[in-house]
Amino acid sequence: MTTVEQFDVVVIGLGPAGACTAVEAARRGCRVLALDRKREPGKPVQCAEFVPAMIGAEARGFTDSVRQPIRAMMTFVESGTPDTQPDFPGHMLDRATFDSGLVAAAAQAGVDCRFGENVRSIGLDGCIELACGRRAAAPVVVGADGPRSAVGRRIGNVNRELLETRQITVALLKRHEATDIFLSAGIPGGYGWLFPKGEVAHVGAGVDSTHKARLKEIVAGLHAALAENGRVGTEILGRTGGAIPAGGMLKPWGALGDTLALLAGDAAGLTNPVTGAGIPAAVYSGRLAGETAAAWVAGNPAAGADYEDELRDVFQAALDRAVRRRRELTARHGSGAPASRADWRRGWIAYPEYWA
Repeated sequence: MTTVEQFDVVVIGLGPAGACTAVEAARRGCRVLALDRKREPGKPVQCAEFVPAMIGAEARGFTDSVRQPIRAMMTFVESGTPDTQPDFPGHMLDRATFDSGLVAAAAQAGVDCRFGENVRSIGLDGCIELACGRRAAAPVVVGADGPRSAVGRRIGNVNRELLETRQITVALLKRHEATDIFLSAGIPGGYGWLFPKGEVAHVGAGVDSTHKARLKEIVAGLHAALAENGRVGTEILGRTGGAIPAGGMLKPWGALGDTLALLAGDAAGLTNPVTGAGIPAAVYSGRLAGETAAAWVAGNPAAGADYEDELRDVFQAALDRAVRRRRELTARHGSGAPASRADWRRGWIAYPEYWA
């Protein structure tokens, strides 16, 4: 029989949520194993790479991952004259560099970080079996493994509403320090974007999963219009895409026998269903998950419930609002009636009506 490696905490996923979980647990004296199916941190990148200024404090120490500042947001409704919000600061990151920095911090803290490891199964007792045949177990298992989390599936807490995204990278022909947002009935359940990143730009769109087949056409049309206006180049330098949770926060913990299972980041449904923004929530929830894991190992039986309470205090109201706004617009599209400008303003974060 294969020997089961024993740890205090096993983290599945080494993106921002998983790496932050691992660091915090290790710094509190836990023996931590962190696994990721990718071959190296942050690659391939599946992210638009924009983060709001609020993550600045969280990203301190990884300033080499910032590629350019963002100072404003321009919102185009059905290709009309844009509404400009001049005070929407943030940063464009290089996610591969950002993730690598977080993983390096985890390794420095003593975490056993293993890449190229696929999880074959998670037992009802929390035991992890890897595709290579090795097995690992711990009092705490943390699912930081994205919107289709294997840990979440095992404890029955699954993201059932998803947005699907597609993004291309192209040359940016005119320097730009704003995020451009494109709202249109032709992009159902989501929006299009242009995010500048130094000499290149990300052009993409997210849609309700039922319209996934239209994504290629939608992004190609947006790219063609931007190229015709002389804003971006015609050559496609890179492609990416993926799923984003859009149904709001899940119950972020459960039990697998005597093992505490925690969910962090996308796995816990903490991504904003309107904007798709998830990095700040991943960092915050990851750090909190690491603290919670250490508390459980130290003998606190209420650690899981405390974790949920803290996440709900921080994220619940904003996520509930975003879910409502997204569903309102989706219902409008589904009715066949065109969305009015008032509908769009109520459905997008740059307008005061969204926050009313």
